[in-house]
Amino acid sequence: MNKEERVIELVNQLDKTFEIRTFLDHDPYRVLVRTILSQRTRDENTDQATENLFSKYKDIYEVVDAPIDDVKELIKPAGFYNVKAARIQEVSQILIDEYDGEVPDTLDELVKLPGVGRKTANCVLVFAFDLPAIPVDTHVHRISNRLGLVDTKEPEETEVELSKIAPKDLWVKLNDLMVQFGQNICKPIGPQCEICPCTEICDYFEENI
Repeated sequence: MNKEERVIELVNQLDKTFEIRTFLDHDPYRVLVRTILSQRTRDENTDQATENLFSKYKDIYEVVDAPIDDVKELIKPAGFYNVKAARIQEVSQILIDEYDGEVPDTLDELVKLPGVGRKTANCVLVFAFDLPAIPVDTHVHRISNRLGLVDTKEPEETEVELSKIAPKDLWVKLNDLMVQFGQNICKPIGPQCEICPCTEICDYFEENI
């Protein structure tokens, strides 16, 4: 089984194990803010902070004009709220000044925004615009290497290598399935190989179990 076939099998197995999560809002600005809030925190904390913020401030213009201390308090569940509040308002102002308040739908333009790396940009492309991209976070990076699909040191390298072997029609669902897989089964420490649906395509299992 070559690597492309292994990726297809991985997605097939994970599709049977997990449900693709439906994000509450596909508005590009809210997806961007949510992704900024998601850095270094858990999904439930991100969801709470996002709900808090947009329950009070409905759009980019209200967020950018909001008192910074109020924004900090609202997003506190996501952690690092001083940095994230300032970043959200900085990015919001740039979007208003340079993009007429709209979030761009290309990787090149998104990564020009302060604090928006490739992973954040790719999340926006996938979850806001339904465009093919592969957001690579710690879960996707770890699992791809553990399975033996790639041999890389940095997430950016993993993104490049996965894009070579994963059929493009699977890109949109690849991140969400692999993140759930990494959170629940293929954990950083003590992967639960005994319940893993992907052992037949896993180098780690073959070499260690």
